[in-house]
Amino acid sequence: MASSFNGPLAIIAPLIVLITITVVRRFIANRKHTRHLPPGPVPFPLLGSILSIDAKKPWLTYTEWGATHDQEMVMINSQHVAEALVVKRSNIYSDRPYLATVEPFGWSFNFGLEGYNDKWRLCRRLFHQTFRLESALKFRPMQIRRTREMILNMIEDPQQYHSHFATFSTSTAMSAVYGYEPSPRNDPLVQLVGNALHLGMAVLTPERAMILKTFPFLLKLPDWCWGSSIKRDAQLSTDRITEMRDVPFQYTQQRITPATLMVFVLAMVLYPDIQTRAQAEIDSMIGRDRSPTFEDRPSLPYIDAIVRETYRWSPIVPLGLPHATLNADTYNGYFIPKGAIVMTNIWAIARNEKRYPNACHFKPERFIDANGSLTDDDPKEYVFGQGRRVCPGRYTADASIWCAIATIFATLDISSAKDDQGNVINFTPKFTTGLV
Repeated sequence: MASSFNGPLAIIAPLIVLITITVVRRFIANRKHTRHLPPGPVPFPLLGSILSIDAKKPWLTYTEWGATHDQEMVMINSQHVAEALVVKRSNIYSDRPYLATVEPFGWSFNFGLEGYNDKWRLCRRLFHQTFRLESALKFRPMQIRRTREMILNMIEDPQQYHSHFATFSTSTAMSAVYGYEPSPRNDPLVQLVGNALHLGMAVLTPERAMILKTFPFLLKLPDWCWGSSIKRDAQLSTDRITEMRDVPFQYTQQRITPATLMVFVLAMVLYPDIQTRAQAEIDSMIGRDRSPTFEDRPSLPYIDAIVRETYRWSPIVPLGLPHATLNADTYNGYFIPKGAIVMTNIWAIARNEKRYPNACHFKPERFIDANGSLTDDDPKEYVFGQGRRVCPGRYTADASIWCAIATIFATLDISSAKDDQGNVINFTPKFTTGLV
């Protein structure tokens, strides 16, 4: 008797065979070309390397891969390789890849995520005219004023220091870009921007972008379905970004500056001797009759070393923004195809033990030479990005951070919080993840 082969089985069986053939062909093709590509983990069919990445600390995963597969990877863990590719071959490595989270999360307006095209060049040129080093000098009186407002807020309400850092950063950016003068405390526009960017930075993560690129249908799931949280996050992010669009702001500085100051405060709590030495330098060089100004910066090398070590010790953007290749390239015998995503693991560069012995420790002295002068090693060269995609607002951001840190040393003491009995409250530092 001949068996029947119809109905649903007639449809499912060929489909299974087709999927199997496709997966096998892709696996064989990958095996044939793997020897030409930079070394990396063995990907899963369809999913790639998503399941191999620590979603909470992806930069640690990439650092581990770099140690296992050498450092010449598309995920760059070496400053030498970053300079050779992103800087010296910037004509190839200046594009942006497609990020599946940008459009649905409301961030398509941001020219920093734009591809390497005429629109990006125009925006970059206009931004550079205002924020290049020479032009940024005009903002310094305003930065001094905003810093002193922040100090007064910290004296009045020290427990809300993180909120004062955010107000300082946002008000500085708004004043620089639009001439808007926010209230020193509880300004509604400052709060609106802060809420929108806080959510955006939390949800725009590399691993989320990869998941959404692989499974775009997640944005179509009904709200009650498992896996629909990414759809809800996208809608909430879009709503907040829409509210913020007409508000004057400069988002990169708004997020980097307060986060850097938070890292600085953490370091001073953990390493109080550094604070004592910094205060002694200020007392020796400018006294106690006034607060520091930008003219004092050359005479305060240890303060500058602390700023550098703050950048290095815990990079605020540990993976930076991804680049993409405009053309195929070859580096050290490895083939990098056109359109490949190239990311610089800033965390791995900043925590390189050969370059920075005992890298997990906060040691500003690593940037001071035997004569007491600053060394040529400056983390600003990599923490603000590199090549043609380097952050155009880096000079303004660095000036704000230096001014805030120097003024805090001159006016305040940072110490651990204590309970009602005067006992130090123990804590465990926690960091959030994000694309930017």
